[in-house]
Formats: sequence, C-alpha cells, structure tokens
Amino acid sequence: MQKKLFLLDAMALIYRAYYGLIRNPRLTSAGRNTNAQFGFTSTLIDLIKKENPTHMAVAFDTHAPTERHTTFVDYKANREDAPEDLLDAIPDIKRIITGFNIPCIELDGYEADDVIGTLAWQAAAAGYTVYMVTPDKDYGQLVKENVFIYKPPYMGSKEEILGPKEVCEKWQIKDVHQVIDILGLMGDAVDNIPGIPGVGEKTAMKLLAQYDSIENVLANADKIGGKMGEKIKAGADSAILSKQLATIITDVPVTFHEEDFCIRDHNKDALSEVFIELEFKTLGKRILGDTFGSGAEAVATGKVQLDLFGNATSATVVVTPEDNPEQTVSILVAEKNINNTPHTYHLADTPEKRAELLATLLSKQEICFDTETTGTDANAVDLVGMSFAFAAGEAWYVPVPADKAGAQAIVDEFRPLFEATHIVFIGQNLKYDMLVLKWYGVDIKAPVFDTMLAHYLIEPEGRRSMDLLSAQYLQYEPVSIETLIGKKGKNQGNMRDVEIEKIKDYAAEDADITLQLKEKFAPLLPAKNVEKVFYEVENPLVKVLTDMEYEGIAIDTQALADYSAELDTEIRRAEESVYTQAGVRFNLASPKQLGEVLFEKLALDPKAKKTRTGQYATGEDVLAKLASKHQIVDDILVFRELSKLKSTYVDALPTMLNKRTNRVHTSYNQAVAVTGRLSSTNPNLQNIPIRTDRGREIRKAFVPRSEEYTLLSADYSQIELRIIAAISEDQAMIDAFRQGIDIHAATAAKVYGIPLEEVSSDMRRNAKSVNFGIIYGVSAFGLSENLGIARSEAKMLIDNYFAQYQAIKNYMDKQIRFAQQNGYVETLLGRKRWLKDINSSNAVVRGYAERNAINMPIQGTAADMIKLAMIAIHKTLKAENLRSKMILQVHDELVFDVHKDEIEIIKPIILEGMRNALPLAVPVEAEIGLGRNWLEAH
Repeated sequence: MQKKLFLLDAMALIYRAYYGLIRNPRLTSAGRNTNAQFGFTSTLIDLIKKENPTHMAVAFDTHAPTERHTTFVDYKANREDAPEDLLDAIPDIKRIITGFNIPCIELDGYEADDVIGTLAWQAAAAGYTVYMVTPDKDYGQLVKENVFIYKPPYMGSKEEILGPKEVCEKWQIKDVHQVIDILGLMGDAVDNIPGIPGVGEKTAMKLLAQYDSIENVLANADKIGGKMGEKIKAGADSAILSKQLATIITDVPVTFHEEDFCIRDHNKDALSEVFIELEFKTLGKRILGDTFGSGAEAVATGKVQLDLFGNATSATVVVTPEDNPEQTVSILVAEKNINNTPHTYHLADTPEKRAELLATLLSKQEICFDTETTGTDANAVDLVGMSFAFAAGEAWYVPVPADKAGAQAIVDEFRPLFEATHIVFIGQNLKYDMLVLKWYGVDIKAPVFDTMLAHYLIEPEGRRSMDLLSAQYLQYEPVSIETLIGKKGKNQGNMRDVEIEKIKDYAAEDADITLQLKEKFAPLLPAKNVEKVFYEVENPLVKVLTDMEYEGIAIDTQALADYSAELDTEIRRAEESVYTQAGVRFNLASPKQLGEVLFEKLALDPKAKKTRTGQYATGEDVLAKLASKHQIVDDILVFRELSKLKSTYVDALPTMLNKRTNRVHTSYNQAVAVTGRLSSTNPNLQNIPIRTDRGREIRKAFVPRSEEYTLLSADYSQIELRIIAAISEDQAMIDAFRQGIDIHAATAAKVYGIPLEEVSSDMRRNAKSVNFGIIYGVSAFGLSENLGIARSEAKMLIDNYFAQYQAIKNYMDKQIRFAQQNGYVETLLGRKRWLKDINSSNAVVRGYAERNAINMPIQGTAADMIKLAMIAIHKTLKAENLRSKMILQVHDELVFDVHKDEIEIIKPIILEGMRNALPLAVPVEAEIGLGRNWLEAH
C-alpha cells in the first residue's frame, strides 16, 4: 500500500475558508460566524475521503517571533489584523482536528511552512509520497521527487497538484530552487518582503532566465542597461535580504515519527460536541451518522445539565476548552422531542369530532394552523390534512381524503373558521398554507401572525426553518419529515403514503411547536423595536403575495419557441465567427481552452491574469476590457449572452407552466434578503436581464390572460436617489427633485461646474454612475473601470460630488458612527440590519460592514415603500371587486393584468398607492405603461 502523507498549512486554509464565504456567511442560530470552521472542516473531510491518506498532520503558526522577524523587523508588519471571527475560529478548528485524531504541530520560532518543509523532506526520504496542502506559492521551492503542492478545490475549481515540472512551468524557471530567487527579486506584499522596488513577476522571470540566480543578476547589474540596471544596483541589499526571508527552513527541530501521523478512527464524542456547538448538522451526519444531533446523543455525552431526577433542564451544554479551563460556553442542543415531552395530539377523523373541534376553534382568539400536502409546490399539490393548536402541548389533526370531492367537503366544513374575522391565524410560512387553501376556494379573512417573518425581523441574517427555530428557542427537536417519507430524491414518497398515527403526530406537532414559537417571538418584536414593520408591512403582505402567486402570469410559448430558434441561429453564427478568427476549432464553452486561444495563440494581452487553478481568467469583466482589441471578443460575449438567455430563460420558461392553469406561478421569498427586498424563484424574475436588447426580448413572452386584458407596468422613478435625498436632507438634491429637474443632469452640472444646459450625454452618463455608485460605496478605481475613464477623472467626479452634496457625505459618516455605537442600522420604518463587524480591526471586513451601514437604510426603505404600496393597492382592488389583478413584483416595478374596461379606474389607484405609500421630503413618482406584453408595457 502506498504511504501518503498530507501536511496541511492551517492558517492559509483557514483564511481561504473564511474569505471564501464572506459575502454569504454561515451563521449559527446565535449569529456566530462559522465560515472558517465550516470551510476548513469540509476541506479536511474531502481530503480524507477523496485522497485516502495514510498519514496526516496540520501545522499552525505561533505568536512567537521567528528568525525572520529578528533579521527584518518589518517582516509581515503590514499584514491586516485578522478578522475577529477568524481568530475565534482557531480553537474550534484545533478541537476538530484533534477530534479526527490528527496531530496539530506548532513550534515557537518557526512558521508553519518551515515545519511542513522539514517534515515533508524527512517523510519523502522515508519512502512517503508527501502532499503539502496549501494555496501558498512559496511552497514551490520545496517540491521534489515525491513531494508535491496540493491546492484543494476552491470556488468551484478542481484541485491542483504541482510537482517540480508544474512549478517550473508556472514560474518559467529551470529548477524549483529558483522560486526563492523569483520571490527575492519581486518581493511579497503579503509578507512585506521588499524585493527590488520596480521588479515584478514577469521581469523577475526574465532576469532569472538569463542569469539563473539573484547573485548572478546582481553580479551582472552593470550589463543590464537603463533604469532596470539602476534599480537592481540600488536594490541589491534588499534582494539578498528578501531571498533570505523567502527561504523556507527545512531543518526545524521536529521529527517525522510515522506512528504519530497515522490516520485513525475519529473521536465521535469530541467531534459531536464541537459540531453541535457550531450547528454543523448536515456535516455532522455526514461524519457521525444520521443520529447525530439528537438530544439523546447530547445526554449520552454527559454534557447536558440534569435536574435532581436526571431530566435535561435546558439546552445548555457545558464545554470546557482545553486552552481555558475556566471558560464554559453554551451549546444549542435540542434535548426534548416527541418521545420525552408530554403532549396530547388528537385525531379528528369523523364528522362528529370535526364539528366539536370547529366549535372549539371558533371560540378562540388565536389558533395555529398548518397543512400537510402531497408536495412542496403550493399551486400543484393536493391537501392531505390540516392541523390546529391553541394551547401548548395539545393539537388536532384533521385528515383529508384523496378524492377531490371528499377533500373539498371537509375543507368546506371549516369554511366558517377560515372566513371568521375575530381570530388571529398563526403559522410558519403561512403563505404556503393559504395558497393551498385557495385551490379549495377558501381565503383566510382574519389577521395572521407568521413566525417565520417574525424571526426574520428579529434576526434578519441566518436560517429560520421551523426545526432550527424550535431547537434554538424551545430546545425541542421536531419529528423529521425524512423519517416519514424518506430522504430527498427521486425515491422520496409523499405524505399521502404515511400511516395515520405517524402523520397525526408529525402534523399536530408542527402546529403545537409553531404556536409555542409565536409566544417566544411576540415579546421580542417590541424588544427589538421592529413591531411596526412586522404588523404594518410583512404580515399584511402575506395575503398580497398569496393572491399574486395564485394568479400567475400567462406565457406565449410559441413566441418563446420562435425566439429560441432565432437565438440558436445567432449563437451558431457567433460561434463560427469565433472559430474563423481564431483559426482553430475548440470548445468555446471551456474557459481553459478559450484562455489558451486568446492569450497564447492570439496574444491579446501579454499581462493576462490567471485564476487560482492556473488557467487564464476569461470572465466577462476581463473580456469587456479586450473588446476594442479584436472582433473575436465581441463574438465571444455574444455567444455567452445568447447561450445563457436561451438555456436559462427561453427554453426553461415553458417547462415551468402549471398544469392546472397553463400559467407560470413564481414563488416570492419574503424572508431571505436582509435589506427587506423580495426575491423570487421558479422562475427568478429578478434576474431576467433587461440591460440588453436581447435580454429585454424575453419580457415579450409574458402576456395578458386573454384578449380582454392588457398588461400594465408601474415603476418607481429613481426611488433610491429620492430616498437618499430625503434621509440625508441634502437641500440641493431635494430642490432638484421638487423642481422636476433631471437629477443626473443636475448632478453633472454640479460636479463638472457648468450650467445645466451645457451638460453633454457623456457627462450625464458619468454623473448617473456616480449617483447610483455612491450609495454602494463605489471607489475611484471602480468608477473608472465602470465608465472606462481615467482614475484621476473618476476621483475628481467623486470628490466634486461630495463637495456639492455635502449632506450626503455627512449622512454616510453619520450612518457609520451610528452603526459603530449601536451595532445596527435601520430603515425609516424601523427594519434593522445588525452589523457585528462594524468595529472590526480588519479593514476588509469592517469596510464591508460600513458599506452596508450606508446602503441598507436606502435599499430597505425602498423595499418597505413598495411593499406598503402593494398592500394598499391590493386592498383597494379587493374592496372595489375589480377583475384586474396585481401579478408581479420585480425590484421597483409592479405588473398588473388589467381588464381593458378598468384601465382608467385602476391607473389612479396604482399611482396613488405608490406615491403615498411612504411620504418623503421629496415627491415620489411612478410611471405607468400599457402593452400587449411585459416589454411593451414597461
């Protein structure tokens, strides 16, 4: 058996894991960031399962100074402080590594790469094949026979294994020892290794190709003419020092004893403890089995606090970290479940029992309601049963027969309850249940309380499934649906197949637990000061979205088929044009092959950048900069755009037609975006591209329901700019809006210092980018990239903008200070976003939080405004019993299916609803359009 040793560079992998998830962080139910722990653990598990190492170790840096710090005081001095979340993760990661029975190795006075280099060479000499697991380029100097760099998969890329041949090819050198010379010449900004100022990677490679080593480069400095020769002479001492700093030590006082590094069975108790704390439920089950995370398992570890009678009293697990015996932390453990918690769940399966239940429910002021169905698409499922609860620990389940008539009859029995107005209906994601009922001709008339939305406002970030909320707030683990119908996949059954006793307990428990969650969340809403946005915006919107999803929208499938054929022709034309210009046929959909054609065969950019996997970067941003250099780039961009349009929308939309209605019914996600904006799925209407003519064409396929109807689009005009003008109280911008002046032209006049009538179209375009970019924290670099202008001009635009709109700059500074002092920012209605990184010592992490502090109140207020408009308009349409329906919401736009006889009736309803939804210090404007399809209406 081949002996394989994997040596992991802990900090390099931890940093990579943390930043890889920074925009979509993994948060525990308590809001703790677990990016680093999750990413590192996933890498570790994948390595073990995929590569089957026989031996493994993980090397850490220590805080003690090394010889490099003694030699060069500024070594690594310019490194940004690590994010607090990342530092907090290190003890967890060490516990995880130890739980896998893998040694953690660290040695004062040496860095992890020194430890790894020493062990790697010792193990290779002992007959091992060694893989140094790291993304760090410095390790190239260590590869030799049987010693390789192993770069794990990252951001969708494949793993990369580099031996001497690959390292030499990467750096264009003859021997891996020259990696040190490369680094000595070019330096390393990350480690603050100076190198020779003015010598970059490509220059360093050219110099070594001619002179072999730094010493020879310096010895021949007189032969190197011009400024480069002068730079080399001036930087001679720096180069020698840098080579010394970049050299990895391979005689560290550590010894490879193979018995210490063997892969062994993991310590189940240790891993269970840390995985429960970090809420790694799926990861835990992957390693520890399907029983992981149960309350019984937690009790079995002996860590749950027990009362005098041996019963678990709370969800607190006492953990004593090895490095701090005085510290204990609380861990989320759901030790309660249906088997150890008193409950009374009734089966109402006869007319008499249903009548008795109905009479009881009608006497209550609040009830919790839930449905069981045959699937997850509310517009395509059948009702299996209904559950009700009004007191903790007790609930009722009403089964419904499979035949439509029998099911309808039972639903009709409960119609007086659903149409009562004195009862508050409580539920988790009530929109789903209300939508199911609509297919049985029933609307819930009473007010609602959605626990999912309550938690969304209390904790906008993170997960909020009922099971997780139950564990977090009630310390209770509900019955898993997978125990009833199996795991997700083609073999999963449905609730119709489940025996009645099991489904009774499962369904009744759902209603019971949701009711108990409501009791937890109701007092938290005023405590967090978010009850206004809950009761006035999110809760009332549930009924609006229910009706919109029920209506759906008609699709012209023939138009899509015709467009698909048209796109196919254009895609082939663009593809053939690319092959002709390239002089070779290749896989145009392969970034690797495309990069080789563009940057090796056609040599479009001598400074072409490469990705982490070593292939050329060919993203849209890269190609856009090359468009002026060769026609082939335009054809590639056309090929990509049209291929995506065809597969993602044109060919996919007809497959989404509902069999009952022959319409498309998008599903709106109300509790996802932390800004409060709605998102949609199946299809994702927000992502339909509208910036290009080809993208806009897709909207042509969305049509009215019949010849008697037309589509109406109502769109807010520059709403985010109006909001920032109002909340910043910038008088210049307020005046422009009040006077009805083109705000982008007005901005251009101010930042360029010219009269309004002299503003050119280019000036207006630039000012528009500044107007919208400022609230998203655009930099001079970003603006210059977006507009294709010099960075100096971009900086001038931004500086002039702030000089002219001083109140907006004051607003931005004020928001950051407020967030730093309070830990959150909020919209005009009080929707909050918590920014725990706002005071981070790490500039990257802190900057991300600062940008959110500035733009969330603007985006969130815009989201609140259109939601209020939707509620008001929907209420009026209902009250006046109009045939016209609101059917779509996309960003700042509402779309209506309007009966032609009601056009003049509905226009003022819509405009009034949108303009007066949330009054500002500036006029709020909306524009209306009509058409035979969505494109024409917009």
